[in-house]
Amino acid sequence: MADFDWLFLIEVLVGGLLSGIMYSLVAIGFVLIYKTSGVLNFAQGAMLLFAALTFVSLLERGLPFALALVLTFIVMVLIGLAVERTVLRPLTNKPPITLFMATLGLSYIIEGAAQLIWGTQVHRLELGIEDVPFDVGGVFISQFDLFAAAVAAAMVAVLSAFFRYTRIGLAFRAVADDQFAALAVGLKLPWIWATVWAAAGVVALVAGLLWGARLGVQFSLSLVVLKALPVLVLGGFDSVLGAIVGGLLIGATEKLAEVYIGEYFGGGIEGWIAYVAALAFLLIRPSGLFGQKLVERV
Repeated sequence: MADFDWLFLIEVLVGGLLSGIMYSLVAIGFVLIYKTSGVLNFAQGAMLLFAALTFVSLLERGLPFALALVLTFIVMVLIGLAVERTVLRPLTNKPPITLFMATLGLSYIIEGAAQLIWGTQVHRLELGIEDVPFDVGGVFISQFDLFAAAVAAAMVAVLSAFFRYTRIGLAFRAVADDQFAALAVGLKLPWIWATVWAAAGVVALVAGLLWGARLGVQFSLSLVVLKALPVLVLGGFDSVLGAIVGGLLIGATEKLAEVYIGEYFGGGIEGWIAYVAALAFLLIRPSGLFGQKLVERV
């Protein structure tokens, strides 16, 4: 143990935690929809791709950064509203598998629309933050990862304030706790669902820009949604805090496992070790760390 490089361990751990924040950004979009309507929105990855592709395409056509961001914001809000109105509302009270299949089909429709509108070429997205490390007491930390963590923290703070201190947010929490009680006191579920889907579109925009800047804007970007699934299993499908904690745990697990035990499995375990951890955790606590227990929901 005397020769163990503790600084390297800290560096790997910090890198994993910051990477986990990127996973959390995608998972939050799932949580918003699932918490209010019980729908596992598999189209979140396609929405993320559409947001990134729209933004970078507008930039390439000469629009200023701020204007492209505002226009993309409007587009994603409209997409969220349209999805709720045309897909979710007609399928109200249908079995969960029906809703899941609807969002799965919707993901291919959104990807096809993105390809039809903007083309299939790969785009480079620059946000003005270089992905280069800097030294903090012998520990190298990526500037871009820190920026992404700051953005995620700001978004969580805004969402928390919105749900706690605004009338819409209080209505959202009431629907999340008990839809029938919310209906009994006069809350309009379709209006609340539409607001939440619009918020999910905005979350997809933020996650899409950050992931697009890291990986490039290409159609495989929608597969980032798969990284959110272990995060949701660990943190819970109906908890924003769980999405953050789950992302941190998954990010740290991936990096530490790859560096310290990956050689015993031939390397490359970072791509699948998160699913092993999620499956093991699922057997112990199916509702996740912060998720509502199934017996309570019934």
